[in-house]
Amino acid sequence: MSQCYLAVNIGGTRLAAAVVDDNGDVLIRDRVKTPVKDVWPALRRLVLRVMAAAPSAPVSCGVGSGGPMEPDAGTVSPLHIPTWHDFPIVAELETVTKLPVVIDIDAKAATMGEAWCGAAANERNFIGVVLGAGIGGGILSNGRLLRGRLGNAGHIGHVVVEPEGRECPCGGRGCLEAYCSGSAIEAETGRSPLRAPPAIIERSGLLLGRALAAVATVCDLQMAVVGGTIALNFGEPFFAAANAEVRTRAKLGFIADFTVVPSMLGSTASLIGAAALARQLVGAHAGAQR
Repeated sequence: MSQCYLAVNIGGTRLAAAVVDDNGDVLIRDRVKTPVKDVWPALRRLVLRVMAAAPSAPVSCGVGSGGPMEPDAGTVSPLHIPTWHDFPIVAELETVTKLPVVIDIDAKAATMGEAWCGAAANERNFIGVVLGAGIGGGILSNGRLLRGRLGNAGHIGHVVVEPEGRECPCGGRGCLEAYCSGSAIEAETGRSPLRAPPAIIERSGLLLGRALAAVATVCDLQMAVVGGTIALNFGEPFFAAANAEVRTRAKLGFIADFTVVPSMLGSTASLIGAAALARQLVGAHAGAQR
């Protein structure tokens, strides 16, 4: 029997929730603007509304959120929600939904979604990148999502692409995020990154390609799937510049075929990815009970 999953995305501008079936199809979804305060009551109402309207009851819940977070503890301290510090989101959602809940960084969740039913379906070695206000990523290696020591593996936004370059909000210099994030582009141009001039679009693709060539070489990856509103809005010139830079930089034989492709899931990537986490959680529980 087909199952369905509750998916939650906690973003800087929007809170979103959906119910997703076993094929990765979104059965119902809703979203609200992220409030300045009282974020949890708004999210609670949204989740209950979506669950009430679902055609069938979900069996588990997955959450994608900005960090920092401690996935094992189930707590989040998103930079875009300053009123949340070590907020026990997993425990709160388990109480409200009566479901088992799993959480991870939103870009890592999106990577799982692309691996499940997106541009990297059946690909076991790739990096997913989300280019929005910031730049996040997740790495799938031999079919498993890399976690790292504290669960933060995949932070491609802080790969250095311009030594001694611009200061980055992280405290470093020359990071990819200091040039190609929506926030950085808006600060540089004085207008929305969705209206960036061609030179900025091509430069962003080039610098992303430079970072990806390094990560692909270190991790022995086959492809990169790039999503997020800004990257998808930039379109073909951005992806052409990224692939051209990869071909210039990545010369070792084992990454000669590495390619950069756009997300197939678009604006639903983070929600479908959260559902992929929930689906994986059910599989893990079933395996533990055998």
